[in-house]
Amino acid sequence: MDTDALKHTWALAEKAGDEVPLWFYGHLFLEHPELREMFPVSMATQRDRLVSALGRIVSDVDRLDEVTGFIQQLGRDHRRFQVVADHYGAVGASLLATLEHFLGAEWTPQVAADWAAAYGVIATAMVQAAEESEDYQPASWDGEVLSVDRRTLDVAVLQVRPSQRMEYVAGQSVAVEIPQHPRLWRYLSPANAPRRNGTLELHVQRVPGGQVSAALVKSVKPGQTLRLGAPIGETLTLPVDNERPLLMIAGSTGLAPLRAHLERIDHEWQRSGTAPQVHLFHGVRHPWNLYEHELLTQLTARPWFDYTPVVSDDPTFPGSRGLVGEVATDGRDWQGRIALVCGSPEMVDHTVGRLEALGLPTVDIRYEQFATAKEQRPTFPDINESGDQS
Repeated sequence: MDTDALKHTWALAEKAGDEVPLWFYGHLFLEHPELREMFPVSMATQRDRLVSALGRIVSDVDRLDEVTGFIQQLGRDHRRFQVVADHYGAVGASLLATLEHFLGAEWTPQVAADWAAAYGVIATAMVQAAEESEDYQPASWDGEVLSVDRRTLDVAVLQVRPSQRMEYVAGQSVAVEIPQHPRLWRYLSPANAPRRNGTLELHVQRVPGGQVSAALVKSVKPGQTLRLGAPIGETLTLPVDNERPLLMIAGSTGLAPLRAHLERIDHEWQRSGTAPQVHLFHGVRHPWNLYEHELLTQLTARPWFDYTPVVSDDPTFPGSRGLVGEVATDGRDWQGRIALVCGSPEMVDHTVGRLEALGLPTVDIRYEQFATAKEQRPTFPDINESGDQS
């Protein structure tokens, strides 16, 4: 499999812009009309996600062994869409037909074979992981909403009890579907370490135009049932025995997975008396958006924890002001620390750039590359599938 050829031909196809996903979905639904109901009525968001998903696949094609675990997680997660092996074949055929259409003379027998091989590797890993998971976990979980705490105008904290115990680790995310908008999904990160009673704490920020996030903040009530997908994500997780100091930088409800780590670390500190040093920067636009300020301030009594709230849009705020990525990196030396970054795509891009400019090794900067504020539907082959962590 010629990985350079894959990258080259994908770059050529990308030049056609929106025509690529339009042609792909037209072909898929013409050949397999039964798949149309698995996708949203409006395909605008889906088209964008297809292009980003394929770009991610191609960029990783020469190091698939490094992302096998993530691909397998996606395979398990796609069970909530009732995706079966035959669906992957249909999507693969439409993908190859789309590339052939746009590449013209560049679509040689060898290029076709390379693309088929690359897609086959990823699809096989996803299917096998999904099949194996049938023996030990459901395709999805029902989750009863126990409480809804409206913290700000656009942030709510939900306590949810899954119908069966969900095994996950701090830093992972789960897809959430609500009764008000069936078959629309949004990814959220549990803000707590795994609890004995199995409940999850979900932090939700209303996203402009986001149907799921708006309903979660405004309309979901205790007693309602949500549907939850399989836990997914590796980049924001940490080894249980991690002793390296941590730098955490969160934007708004991007705080959630980092707060789960703080809870996990605090439990271990109370048990063993040891914990890595942690400095958390939480950035928001207005002071009232510091929805966990009291808890985080109390946690600074721990010898291992420092906390800096950052407000960008209120010049009267008496503390640190500006973009959280700038405040966290301005005149500071974080060498030797692992940086965990979570927030909107723009916040993550800016903060990661600042950390790289400081000279922090890329391997020590951890963030979810699939973060996006868009709500979710199946992408098929979507190595990039996820919703906003914030």
